[in-house]
Amino acid sequence: MINRDLIRIKVVQLTYAYYQNGNKNMDTAEKELLFSLSKAYDLYNFLLELIVAVTREERYRSDVLSQRAEREGEEAPSQRFAFNRFAVQLEENNMLNEFVEDKKLTWNDDIEFVRKLCNQIEQSQIYKDYMAGAETDYETDRELWRRLYKALIQDNADLDALLEEKSLYWNDDKDIVDTFVVKTIKRFAPENRSKQDLLPEYKDEEDKDFACKLFRATILNADDYHRYMSETSRNWDFSRLAYMDVVIMQIAIAEMLTFPNIPATVTINEYVELAKLYSTPRSGAYINGMLDSIGRYLIETGKMFKELPDTRQRNQESGDGSFGSSSKTPVRFVHRPRIKEQPDAQTPDADSNSESVENGETEDQKNNL
Repeated sequence: MINRDLIRIKVVQLTYAYYQNGNKNMDTAEKELLFSLSKAYDLYNFLLELIVAVTREERYRSDVLSQRAEREGEEAPSQRFAFNRFAVQLEENNMLNEFVEDKKLTWNDDIEFVRKLCNQIEQSQIYKDYMAGAETDYETDRELWRRLYKALIQDNADLDALLEEKSLYWNDDKDIVDTFVVKTIKRFAPENRSKQDLLPEYKDEEDKDFACKLFRATILNADDYHRYMSETSRNWDFSRLAYMDVVIMQIAIAEMLTFPNIPATVTINEYVELAKLYSTPRSGAYINGMLDSIGRYLIETGKMFKELPDTRQRNQESGDGSFGSSSKTPVRFVHRPRIKEQPDAQTPDADSNSESVENGETEDQKNNL
């Protein structure tokens, strides 16, 4: 589940925090990076468990209404939603239940939110059409939850506030994790029953290694990377560059030089997107031009053995007439200092790594990089 898009986001956050932290400690920062990534996987499971919590609340409501109908001699209400086939399969899922038991993730303490969400679902046209529909197969049940999730959970201000109270990491992660939850819903198949696979935390060890190698290369080779920026910035106003832009370019150079199998154009486009999201309005275009110049410099000096098409061709291939690809799902970045959470008891100073990221910084902050 933790893909390279999410890893790049976390490396940007943790690199920024590393330089903002006066007591720089590589090992502590790396633990914080891995802990931050693991929290994204916790959120993935917690959001799947929300579907289960809603189903159980609806089942309780259905039981209450059925008992009332029996007492009053009326027809019992439909239990179609309470026993939605997809939701029942998710409720019985072995991987989810093991994870929830191990992490003690539960919605029991947030039952008021669950009830409010149930009310919103029952009032939605999606729910009303489902309950009135003639189709009663598994695909219909699964599609219902895909639509409900996208309409009422994916963009839910109350849920965002609740999750932020539980973990400041989750406020950063929810948008991208939502896409993985929807993907999981679509992958469920009735024949797999309780053994349906959820997305693994990492696709393979290579992705986990990617996070650590990228972060370490960024920090350990910072002086070299800054020199490359300076030597190729004659046509750019490098002295007025936003602090976050320096961080993003430093990581991009680390990726270009450390991972020979990742095309330079892919790297440039990825970090142009991050600049659009996290830095100043003009940062995307600036970083696009800078990284293109740096990439060509690295090729010409024999430091990198990759190819770069001419700028116009690369812009066309990226799908954007100006710079980078604009097809990615927007990801919010509202990182705040983490007060209560720690990656483990042996690294209590990890809190200091989570500092607020702003669009631009002072000249003194830039010099600290």
